[in-house]
This record gives sequence, structure tokens and C-alpha cells, in this order.
Amino acid sequence: MKILVLNSGSSSLKYQVIDMQTEKLLAKGYFERIGQINSFLTHKVGEQSHKFEHYAEDHEQAIEFVLSRIMHKQYGIINNLKELQGIGHRVVHGGEKFSNPVLITKEVIKEIKECSDLAPLHNPAAILGIEACKKVAPDIKMVAVFDTAFHQTIEKEKYIYPIPYEYYEKYKIRKYGFHGTSHQYVANRVAELMNTDIKNLKLVSCHLGQGASVCAIKNGKSVETSMGLTPLGGICMGTRSGDLDPSVISYIMKKEALSPKEMEDILNKKSGAYGISGISVDFRDIETEAFSGDERAKLALDVFHETVASYIAKCGVAMKGIDVITFEAGVGEKGQDSRQAICDKLKFLGVELDREINQASRNVEAKISNEASKIEVYTISTNEELMIARETLKTIELGERFELL
Repeated sequence: MKILVLNSGSSSLKYQVIDMQTEKLLAKGYFERIGQINSFLTHKVGEQSHKFEHYAEDHEQAIEFVLSRIMHKQYGIINNLKELQGIGHRVVHGGEKFSNPVLITKEVIKEIKECSDLAPLHNPAAILGIEACKKVAPDIKMVAVFDTAFHQTIEKEKYIYPIPYEYYEKYKIRKYGFHGTSHQYVANRVAELMNTDIKNLKLVSCHLGQGASVCAIKNGKSVETSMGLTPLGGICMGTRSGDLDPSVISYIMKKEALSPKEMEDILNKKSGAYGISGISVDFRDIETEAFSGDERAKLALDVFHETVASYIAKCGVAMKGIDVITFEAGVGEKGQDSRQAICDKLKFLGVELDREINQASRNVEAKISNEASKIEVYTISTNEELMIARETLKTIELGERFELL
């Protein structure tokens, strides 16, 4: 039982092939610069990495070449496409229509397209991947797994914005939340490590990378999250502003005579820690300059840490308590100093890290709180692709059982 997981970008394609009997990663790769003369594929099996310079005019040609690699005598891990039980597609925005993964049909594709206004950079790319797979591998069942689906359990008073209600009725403007597959995977994983039923936990999951979000998970369900209508909302991120006084946007637009598109580019690509520091989109570069005494770099990190800690506290309000806090993704798994700074701001809640264990914990799963801490703290290596594969297999098997009935 092997599942192919696809994450389609506008000019890129990431993939993994996972054996679901063992949940072992068999192969993964990244096709870059699709549509450009210098497009290429990096394909990895085990510890062996192979680079193929191969022109792919579109996603159909890219996927066709990827499939040829995973079936190749030298580089492959399957003999034919019949060994693939399904293909799981990461879809960022499912709006209010999808609260669970679904088998992909013409109607599902149509509804994903209707959500594209809410995720203009992501949903059209996912559709490209889906349409390409339909042509290249028409006999393989496909499943759409939505970043937003996990958050559909959030109550209405937490997702409705305090603007005229007609905008929700007309345009479905509300908080949706993202990184759902990561938060779901991490919640289940930390419950395993704690040897606790997830239904007994009040958990705050901190997915901290270039994009970042915080999620309150109670009894295994999302009850609050930081991102909003789009992945721009919430905490300060690498290049994204996070939450702002709305008047900041209109004021800058008037002063600078900016179009909505130009303003969106500033908020998405030139703001956040990069906007404050003026140094880099990479937190590692900002940290280096902060340690060297750069005041704006220090300020950028302080703002980032403050907004994360504040949202963790907000999650505590949503759940009426916190049992465990997790840190995952690039900064969450590798940023020992950021974890320490965030948790230091939460000492009033009884959070205390073991400084030695925290400093030694980089890209590993570990409990980093000390024995005196009232809230346990863990670093977790998130695995969104495995979560997508699990959901894909489960959805296909449920569909097959339904057909038998």
C-alpha cells in the first residue's frame, strides 16, 4: 500500500512516496522551475540523491517525468503505477465546504477553484497538479487534503470577524486557519510521546517557520488558531506582518498611492521579521546579526517572540488551561534561543524549560521543560506529508467500504 503525496506550486512540485504498511518514506523529490528552460528534478531514494536536468513545459510533463523516475529500474521504488493505491494532494484552502479530506471528483475540483480567491497563490497551483494527474494517471484514486479542514471545529464566535455580517454571508469572510495537517500530526505525536489519550489534552501547537501559526487543540480538535482568512494573519512571521490595526493598511496605501496588489505584496513579502530588521527573510541571519549587536535585528526577534507568546496565552483562554506546548517546523525545531525567549515570557503560567536540554535539542523530538514546569513543553519533528498520506489512505478505504455497501 503505497501513497504518492503531491504539493504543487505555481512552478514547482514536491512529492513523497510512502509505504503505508510501515509508514516508511521510500522516495521524495522536488521539481523546480517548471515552464522554464532550466527546469530540473532532485530525486532522493534513501541517502542517494539524483539530479535530472529535464525540461517540463507544464505540470503534466513534470508529473509524467516524476512517475518515470519512481518506476525506473535504477532510481525507482515501484514497478508500475498499480502499486500506488492513491495520490494525496495538499490543497491550502477548502473554505467552509470541506471539513474533511475528500475523493477528488469534477465537482470537488470546481469547488476548489471557487476557493481560489481566498488562496490565489496556492489553490490554482494545486488544481494544476490535480488536472495533470488526471491525464497522466487517470486510474489512480486521488484525495484532496485541506490545510483549513482541521480548523473547521472552531466555534463561530471565534471565527467571525467584527465587521458587517453581510460580508460573511456574501463572501464567506471569516477566520479559517492553516497548517492544519501539521497541527494535527503534532497533536497526535505528542500524545503518543506522553502516553496520553489525545482527548485528555489541552495542547498549544506552535508551527514556527517562514510561515507560522499557533493552534489550540482540545480533545484532539482545533478550537482556536492564529491565522485568519488567509495565511497572512496572526503572529509576526518571516516576511508576513501578521495581525495589524486595519487602518495601518489604508493609511500606507493613501500615503504611498499603492494598489491593493502592491499593498498585499508588502504585507506578504516585505514585512514581518524581515521588514523590521531589514536584514534577511531567514531567521538564522537575523539571529546572527542580533548576537552581533544589531538593534533592529534584536527588535525583530523580540516582536516575533512577543506575538508567539501572546497567542499561546490566548490559546490558554480558549481552552481554559494548557497541559502541553509543542514547537515544530524550521524555527520551532531548530531555534533553541527563540524557544527559550518565548517560554521565558510564559513563566507567569508556570512554564520552565530545562536550559541544557533545550539547547541540545535541535531537529529532535524531546521534552524540553524541567520537572518543576506546570506545563510540559516538547519539540516535535512535524511530518505533514505523512499526515496527508494517512488521510489519503483512510479516505480511499472509507470510499471503498461505502461502495461495497
